[in-house]
Amino acid sequence: MPFVDIRLAGNATKEQKAAIVADVTRSLVERLGKSPAAVQVVISEISTENYGSGGQLIADRDAPKAGEDAHAAVTSR
Repeated sequence: MPFVDIRLAGNATKEQKAAIVADVTRSLVERLGKSPAAVQVVISEISTENYGSGGQLIADRDAPKAGEDAHAAVTSR
């Protein structure tokens, strides 16, 4: 029985998570010949305040700088 553990920094919508589970399941069925009922997928959402990289919290790295448009900061990455 395949067990897939996916960790996401931040949040995803229920629809996005359902699509991820469907895609991963379909891939394991096609690639390994497993039954869809045998595929187990767990998605853990990790707060960006609880995850760091390069010595900095992701929440701090992704926060808009003073005077910067928050939408522009996200879309420009």
